[in-house]
Amino acid sequence: MRLEKGDIQRMAEDKKIERRQRFAGRVRSLMLRLLIIWFVVSFGFGILLVEPLNEIRLGGYKLGFWFAQQGSIFIFIALIFAFSSVMTRLERDYVDREKESGK
Repeated sequence: MRLEKGDIQRMAEDKKIERRQRFAGRVRSLMLRLLIIWFVVSFGFGILLVEPLNEIRLGGYKLGFWFAQQGSIFIFIALIFAFSSVMTRLERDYVDREKESGK
């Protein structure tokens, strides 16, 4: 099912506070998990764990160097797509439950 025009607006105007709070909690939880992954990859692998990772080679480059230069950017882009995908599913579930409860 696709989101229809006005679904997001109806979600914002939903009077059922418990459902809105549960949805907002799931969104915050998702964002926190993705930010932790991003932090671990960019700061942890690119700065803190660079020496042990430099012993591994990827395409001729040291893995620590690769994470510091390109890896964290690739992971960030992958996290953007993951966030978009999960948010689409969460919004779809929210709208489906709203339509079921409205019937």
